[in-house]
Amino acid sequence: MKHGKKYVEAAKAIDRTVLYDPEEAISLAKKSAVAKFDETIEVHIRTGCDGRHAEQQIRGAVVLPHGTGKTVRVLVFAKGDKADEAQAAGADFVGAEELVPRIQNEGWLDFDVVVATPNMMGVVGRLGRILGPKGLMPNPKAGTVTMDITKAIHDIKAGKIEYRLDKTNIIHAPIGKASFTEEQLQENFRTLTDAIVRARPAAVKGQYLRSVVVTSTMGPGVKVNVNKLM
Repeated sequence: MKHGKKYVEAAKAIDRTVLYDPEEAISLAKKSAVAKFDETIEVHIRTGCDGRHAEQQIRGAVVLPHGTGKTVRVLVFAKGDKADEAQAAGADFVGAEELVPRIQNEGWLDFDVVVATPNMMGVVGRLGRILGPKGLMPNPKAGTVTMDITKAIHDIKAGKIEYRLDKTNIIHAPIGKASFTEEQLQENFRTLTDAIVRARPAAVKGQYLRSVVVTSTMGPGVKVNVNKLM
């Protein structure tokens, strides 16, 4: 893959053979974000889990103290009082069965997170083939299947992110924008990695965190010394 001049220049400051302390890695990733837009700073964590086994799956959510820098659009499946509660709490979209054909037939996906009350999961389940692959399916572990709609919406709007293993047993998560201060990115990074360390499945043997890389959307990856995270 051929990289542009800006990427090549930014990459010169990063030694691919070095495992950096988290603070230095974040500083380098921030400095390497030289695109014309406000790049997202991301963390990619390769684990020693085998996600094919249910007891080694990782899925959860954490509220980043400084948010993600992104405006998150929340869709809530609810009825009656809970629908009113969702509207009052600041949900962007609220509905029930009438949303199913809109999503299924019209391809409407103008939302980033889906929240549902437990009694609506039968309806939401019909959308599993669409929402599931996009990581949008509500899940109790992530706090998105709940009766406490107000808390769920407020947490998401405040910077709650979900983390989970992908098919290659890697967790990908944003920790903010390049415009954030280094201190804000460091606090978000530590909050995320602490949560993932605590989420270690008991069934995982050997090294849990195999590698951690911090990068900006368009920038080179910076390797983190995982021993500083445990």
